Amino acid sequence: MPLSLTVLGTASPHPGPGRPCSGYLVRGGGAEVWVDAGPGTFAELQRHTDPARLTAIWISHLHADHTADLLAACYAFAFGGLTPPAPVPVYAPAGCAHRLAGFLGRPDTGFLNGVFAFHPLYDGHSVRHWNLRLTSRAVVHDVEAYGLRAECQGSVLAYSGDSGPCDALAELATGADVFLCEADVDRHREGEQPVHLTPEDAGAWASGARELLVTHVGPTLSRESAVKRAAAVFRGRTSAAVEGDTRDF
Repeated sequence: MPLSLTVLGTASPHPGPGRPCSGYLVRGGGAEVWVDAGPGTFAELQRHTDPARLTAIWISHLHADHTADLLAACYAFAFGGLTPPAPVPVYAPAGCAHRLAGFLGRPDTGFLNGVFAFHPLYDGHSVRHWNLRLTSRAVVHDVEAYGLRAECQGSVLAYSGDSGPCDALAELATGADVFLCEADVDRHREGEQPVHLTPEDAGAWASGARELLVTHVGPTLSRESAVKRAAAVFRGRTSAAVEGDTRDF
């Protein structure tokens, strides 16, 4: 299977009609990985695969717009008849299991062991599932956060997660066929440490990639304006991630 990306959701900071929050299905080399689990993405995931077939789940950071549908998946796997053959590996920042348990009012995480197997991310974390390798890089945000580089048989997808400007973005994007990059804010506020990217930032940090796919466009921007502004800097093929789209590369 070639490396492929299916867009499940792109909204920030909350879902809208027909537009879930951040979530993607990455497939390649026999593996299927749910990347970020924003509200609404578990339902969309079911349009494209049986969730019980997931090889792994990868979470960039623990903000609710990237994690809330882990709760939906937990219920589906435990009670909804979508039980996977073994607990699904979840690669996420430390504390993800406790966050989910706390939401459910449970004092410990043991009850999750039947459906999820949590593994903490760190800068440089790398894991291989079949012929798909996932490598995580720490990025700048207001919580612990990671970007992702997914590689399969010479094809490369890079993903910024949520990030402010930082060198790790350039490292993720270098040589990538597609750089899936957030463009959340219209401008940076003077005197504040940036924790998101403008469209111009996305275009600049994507310079080492072949193609830029803009996502996580915030409410102060439109997809059209974000793409136009990013493209003016990137000067390569630039488009917006749109729910339901699948591309092979």
